[in-house]
Amino acid sequence: MVVGSQKIFVAVAGNIGTGKTTLTQMLADHFKWDPHFESVSDNPYLTDFYDDMKRWSFPLQIYFMTHRVNSHQVITDGLSSAIQDRTIYEDANIFARNLFEQKLMEERDYQNYLKVYHVVTASLQPPDLMIYLRKSLPRLKEQIKKRGRDYEQDMPSDYLLNLNGYYDEWIQNYSLGKKLVIESDDLDFVANRQDFDAICKKVVESLDQQDLFLK
Repeated sequence: MVVGSQKIFVAVAGNIGTGKTTLTQMLADHFKWDPHFESVSDNPYLTDFYDDMKRWSFPLQIYFMTHRVNSHQVITDGLSSAIQDRTIYEDANIFARNLFEQKLMEERDYQNYLKVYHVVTASLQPPDLMIYLRKSLPRLKEQIKKRGRDYEQDMPSDYLLNLNGYYDEWIQNYSLGKKLVIESDDLDFVANRQDFDAICKKVVESLDQQDLFLK
Protein backbone atom coordinates (compact mmCIF):
# COMPACT_ATOMS: atom_id res chain seq x y z
CA MET A 1 0.00 0.00 0.00
CA VAL A 2 1.36 3.40 -0.95
CA VAL A 3 1.52 6.17 1.64
CA GLY A 4 2.40 9.82 1.46
CA SER A 5 2.11 12.24 -1.43
CA GLN A 6 4.60 10.62 -3.79
CA LYS A 7 3.42 8.34 -6.55
CA ILE A 8 4.59 5.34 -8.55
CA PHE A 9 4.12 4.57 -12.25
CA VAL A 10 4.37 0.88 -13.16
CA ALA A 11 3.76 -0.67 -16.59
CA VAL A 12 3.08 -4.29 -17.52
CA ALA A 13 4.41 -5.46 -20.89
CA GLY A 14 3.87 -8.77 -22.64
CA ASN A 15 2.79 -10.64 -25.72
CA ILE A 16 -0.82 -11.46 -26.60
CA GLY A 17 -2.06 -14.03 -24.10
CA THR A 18 0.54 -13.58 -21.34
CA GLY A 19 -2.01 -12.53 -18.72
CA LYS A 20 -0.76 -8.97 -18.42
CA THR A 21 -4.25 -7.45 -18.21
CA THR A 22 -5.20 -9.79 -15.38
CA LEU A 23 -1.94 -9.10 -13.57
CA THR A 24 -2.43 -5.35 -14.05
CA GLN A 25 -5.82 -5.52 -12.35
CA MET A 26 -4.53 -7.72 -9.52
CA LEU A 27 -1.56 -5.45 -8.81
CA ALA A 28 -3.80 -2.40 -8.96
CA ASP A 29 -6.16 -3.94 -6.40
CA HIS A 30 -3.32 -5.10 -4.16
CA PHE A 31 -1.32 -1.86 -4.11
CA LYS A 32 -4.30 0.50 -4.52
CA TRP A 33 -2.95 1.86 -7.80
CA ASP A 34 -5.13 3.34 -10.56
CA PRO A 35 -5.29 0.83 -13.46
CA HIS A 36 -5.14 1.90 -17.12
CA PHE A 37 -6.02 -0.76 -19.66
CA GLU A 38 -5.40 -1.39 -23.34
CA SER A 39 -8.35 -0.51 -25.56
CA VAL A 40 -9.76 -3.80 -26.92
CA SER A 41 -13.55 -4.02 -26.78
CA ASP A 42 -14.02 -0.51 -28.20
CA ASN A 43 -11.18 -0.70 -30.74
CA PRO A 44 -12.73 0.04 -34.18
CA TYR A 45 -9.88 -1.61 -36.13
CA LEU A 46 -9.00 -4.81 -34.29
CA THR A 47 -11.43 -7.25 -35.91
CA ASP A 48 -10.72 -5.85 -39.39
CA PHE A 49 -6.99 -6.07 -38.69
CA TYR A 50 -7.09 -9.80 -37.98
CA ASP A 51 -9.10 -10.31 -41.17
CA ASP A 52 -6.69 -8.29 -43.31
CA MET A 53 -3.49 -7.32 -41.49
CA LYS A 54 -1.85 -5.55 -44.41
CA ARG A 55 -4.83 -3.30 -45.08
CA TRP A 56 -5.40 -2.25 -41.47
CA SER A 57 -1.93 -2.37 -39.88
CA PHE A 58 -1.15 1.34 -40.14
CA PRO A 59 -4.48 2.76 -38.89
CA LEU A 60 -4.49 0.20 -36.07
CA GLN A 61 -1.03 1.25 -34.89
CA ILE A 62 -1.96 4.93 -35.07
CA TYR A 63 -5.06 4.20 -33.00
CA PHE A 64 -3.00 2.36 -30.39
CA MET A 65 -0.41 5.15 -30.25
CA THR A 66 -3.09 7.78 -29.68
CA HIS A 67 -4.80 5.74 -26.96
CA ARG A 68 -1.53 4.82 -25.27
CA VAL A 69 -0.07 8.33 -25.16
CA ASN A 70 -3.34 9.69 -23.74
CA SER A 71 -3.25 7.09 -20.96
CA HIS A 72 0.44 7.76 -20.34
CA GLN A 73 -0.14 11.49 -19.95
CA VAL A 74 -3.11 10.97 -17.64
CA ILE A 75 -0.85 8.85 -15.42
CA THR A 76 2.11 11.21 -15.33
CA ASP A 77 -0.08 14.32 -14.89
CA GLY A 78 -2.18 12.71 -12.15
CA LEU A 79 -1.62 12.66 -8.41
CA SER A 80 -2.15 8.94 -7.80
CA SER A 81 0.10 5.94 -8.29
CA ALA A 82 -0.92 4.01 -11.41
CA ILE A 83 -0.26 0.88 -13.43
CA GLN A 84 -0.61 0.63 -17.23
CA ASP A 85 -1.50 -2.45 -19.28
CA ARG A 86 0.91 -2.36 -22.26
CA THR A 87 2.88 0.75 -23.24
CA ILE A 88 3.54 2.99 -26.19
CA TYR A 89 7.11 1.64 -26.26
CA GLU A 90 5.86 -1.83 -27.16
CA ASP A 91 3.77 -0.46 -30.02
CA ALA A 92 6.82 0.77 -31.89
CA ASN A 93 9.51 -1.70 -30.84
CA ILE A 94 7.46 -4.86 -31.16
CA PHE A 95 4.16 -4.58 -33.00
CA ALA A 96 4.84 -1.95 -35.66
CA ARG A 97 8.30 -3.40 -36.27
CA ASN A 98 6.88 -6.88 -36.70
CA LEU A 99 4.22 -5.70 -39.12
CA PHE A 100 6.82 -3.92 -41.23
CA GLU A 101 9.33 -6.78 -41.26
CA GLN A 102 6.58 -9.26 -42.12
CA LYS A 103 5.64 -6.98 -45.05
CA LEU A 104 2.27 -6.23 -43.50
CA MET A 105 2.99 -2.49 -43.34
CA GLU A 106 4.41 -0.41 -46.18
CA GLU A 107 7.80 1.18 -45.58
CA ARG A 108 6.51 4.74 -46.03
CA ASP A 109 3.81 4.11 -43.43
CA TYR A 110 6.31 2.54 -41.06
CA GLN A 111 8.81 5.39 -41.38
CA ASN A 112 6.03 7.94 -40.91
CA TYR A 113 4.85 6.05 -37.83
CA LEU A 114 8.37 6.01 -36.34
CA LYS A 115 8.80 9.77 -36.86
CA VAL A 116 5.57 10.47 -34.98
CA TYR A 117 6.53 7.95 -32.28
CA HIS A 118 9.92 9.56 -31.63
CA VAL A 119 8.41 13.06 -31.42
CA VAL A 120 5.72 11.89 -29.02
CA THR A 121 7.90 9.77 -26.71
CA ALA A 122 10.61 12.44 -26.42
CA SER A 123 8.30 14.38 -24.11
CA LEU A 124 7.01 11.44 -22.05
CA GLN A 125 8.15 10.55 -18.54
CA PRO A 126 8.97 6.81 -18.57
CA PRO A 127 7.49 4.39 -16.00
CA ASP A 128 9.35 3.85 -12.73
CA LEU A 129 9.19 0.11 -13.39
CA MET A 130 8.57 -1.94 -16.53
CA ILE A 131 7.32 -5.46 -15.78
CA TYR A 132 7.73 -7.93 -18.63
CA LEU A 133 5.67 -11.12 -18.52
CA ARG A 134 7.47 -13.72 -20.64
CA LYS A 135 5.56 -16.79 -21.85
CA SER A 136 6.46 -19.50 -24.39
CA LEU A 137 4.52 -20.01 -27.62
CA PRO A 138 2.64 -23.16 -26.48
CA ARG A 139 1.44 -21.41 -23.32
CA LEU A 140 0.46 -18.31 -25.29
CA LYS A 141 -1.69 -20.39 -27.60
CA GLU A 142 -3.31 -22.15 -24.63
CA GLN A 143 -4.25 -18.84 -23.06
CA ILE A 144 -5.54 -17.36 -26.32
CA LYS A 145 -7.74 -20.39 -26.88
CA LYS A 146 -8.98 -20.30 -23.29
CA ARG A 147 -10.11 -16.68 -23.39
CA GLY A 148 -12.02 -17.32 -26.60
CA ARG A 149 -11.85 -14.08 -28.56
CA ASP A 150 -13.03 -15.04 -32.04
CA TYR A 151 -10.69 -12.70 -33.91
CA GLU A 152 -7.63 -14.20 -32.15
CA GLN A 153 -8.29 -17.89 -32.74
CA ASP A 154 -6.70 -18.10 -36.20
CA MET A 155 -3.64 -16.03 -35.28
CA PRO A 156 -0.58 -17.59 -36.96
CA SER A 157 1.98 -19.20 -34.66
CA ASP A 158 4.86 -17.49 -36.46
CA TYR A 159 3.23 -14.11 -35.76
CA LEU A 160 3.26 -14.81 -32.00
CA LEU A 161 6.74 -16.30 -32.15
CA ASN A 162 8.11 -13.23 -33.92
CA LEU A 163 6.54 -11.00 -31.28
CA ASN A 164 8.20 -13.04 -28.53
CA GLY A 165 11.56 -12.56 -30.22
CA TYR A 166 11.09 -8.80 -30.54
CA TYR A 167 9.94 -8.58 -26.93
CA ASP A 168 13.06 -10.38 -25.71
CA GLU A 169 15.31 -8.09 -27.73
CA TRP A 170 13.46 -4.96 -26.59
CA ILE A 171 13.45 -5.77 -22.88
CA GLN A 172 17.12 -6.73 -22.96
CA ASN A 173 17.97 -3.27 -24.31
CA TYR A 174 15.35 -1.33 -22.33
CA SER A 175 17.10 1.46 -20.41
CA LEU A 176 14.42 4.08 -19.68
CA GLY A 177 13.95 2.90 -16.09
CA LYS A 178 13.86 -0.13 -13.83
CA LYS A 179 12.71 -3.42 -15.34
CA LEU A 180 11.50 -6.75 -13.98
CA VAL A 181 11.28 -9.89 -16.13
CA ILE A 182 8.83 -12.54 -14.88
CA GLU A 183 9.00 -16.03 -16.38
CA SER A 184 5.30 -16.92 -16.32
CA ASP A 185 5.06 -20.37 -17.95
CA ASP A 186 4.92 -22.16 -14.60
CA LEU A 187 3.09 -19.44 -12.65
CA ASP A 188 -0.62 -19.29 -11.92
CA PHE A 189 -0.90 -15.97 -10.11
CA VAL A 190 -4.71 -16.08 -10.38
CA ALA A 191 -5.30 -19.41 -8.64
CA ASN A 192 -2.11 -19.65 -6.58
CA ARG A 193 -1.77 -16.93 -3.96
CA GLN A 194 1.88 -17.80 -3.34
CA ASP A 195 2.71 -17.08 -6.99
CA PHE A 196 1.00 -13.70 -6.79
CA ASP A 197 2.65 -12.82 -3.48
CA ALA A 198 6.04 -13.67 -4.96
CA ILE A 199 5.40 -11.28 -7.86
CA CYS A 200 4.32 -8.51 -5.47
CA LYS A 201 7.52 -8.97 -3.48
CA LYS A 202 9.63 -8.73 -6.63
CA VAL A 203 7.76 -5.59 -7.71
CA VAL A 204 8.46 -3.82 -4.41
CA GLU A 205 12.11 -4.92 -4.44
CA SER A 206 12.52 -3.58 -7.99
CA LEU A 207 11.26 -0.08 -7.21
CA ASP A 208 13.38 2.79 -5.94
CA GLN A 209 10.50 4.11 -3.83
CA GLN A 210 10.54 1.28 -1.28
CA ASP A 211 9.96 3.74 1.57
CA LEU A 212 6.44 4.26 0.20
CA PHE A 213 5.38 0.74 1.16
CA LEU A 214 4.07 -0.38 4.50
CA LYS A 215 5.90 -3.38 5.85
